[in-house]
Amino acid sequence: MTAAAEQLKVAQPALGVQIRQLETELGVDLLVRHSRGVTPTPAGRLLHERAARILADVEATRREVTALAAESEDHVVLGVPPSIMLLLGPSLLIDARAEMPGVHLSLVEERSVVLMEALERGQINISFAWNVPEKPDIERIALLEEDLLLVTAPDEAGGDGPVSLAEALRHDLAIAGERGVIRNIVQGEARRLSLPMKLAFEVHSVSAMKALITRGGAATIMPFSLAPRELTTGELVGRRIDRPSITRTLYAVRAARATPFGREADIQKFLDGVVGKALAAMGPHARSLR
Repeated sequence: MTAAAEQLKVAQPALGVQIRQLETELGVDLLVRHSRGVTPTPAGRLLHERAARILADVEATRREVTALAAESEDHVVLGVPPSIMLLLGPSLLIDARAEMPGVHLSLVEERSVVLMEALERGQINISFAWNVPEKPDIERIALLEEDLLLVTAPDEAGGDGPVSLAEALRHDLAIAGERGVIRNIVQGEARRLSLPMKLAFEVHSVSAMKALITRGGAATIMPFSLAPRELTTGELVGRRIDRPSITRTLYAVRAARATPFGREADIQKFLDGVVGKALAAMGPHARSLR
């Protein structure tokens, strides 16, 4: 509820009142409230699914009507996770202007979980996102797989070869919050293998996490794409985790019922180019899935 209130820019009590009013109007509970937050009821999940479809239909209708103008531009709102922006930076917008005449591109940079929520609300047309679960209201295409690395300060690296997950988890780790993709991957593998995990710092800022690791006293598990400059210059050292290897997967995601754009071929060619450039920047740390 706190995260939802922050995203909607309303006070949490006001949001709670609105939800209770909606439950009263519908005559059914939408959320189960407990000490760890809230969980949607079956009615709540149904309402969310139908509302997402309605909003997507409204956006598609708006786009189709606008496209009737002879000189209308396609307006594409593209979701991009921070790792892709760190790899490619402003060249995304520069390349878009050169490669997609007649298409106005808006970029939204956010964590994958936030991008998926925005796409389901119809606020984003297309998104790159990591480890997207299968859902009936979205279409997802797996694009590439990226290795996760044990990242430390140079004097704490202990070598440059691969390390086991068990060895990586012996470090005092700085990792993002519970909704983070990497946190879920690491914790899931640790539980599966019954390995203890030393979570020393919960850090939601990538730049703050890298600064903390550089100072020493903590390590992290992250992909190359979140610290390309630091890992290339040697400011940080990354060692691939194997036994078992742990990876994350990048998807291209759209609403299942999204209407194709007028310049769909140009847009798809541009998106394919973005993936190719990201793969080239990741080097040996990633592999194409297409």
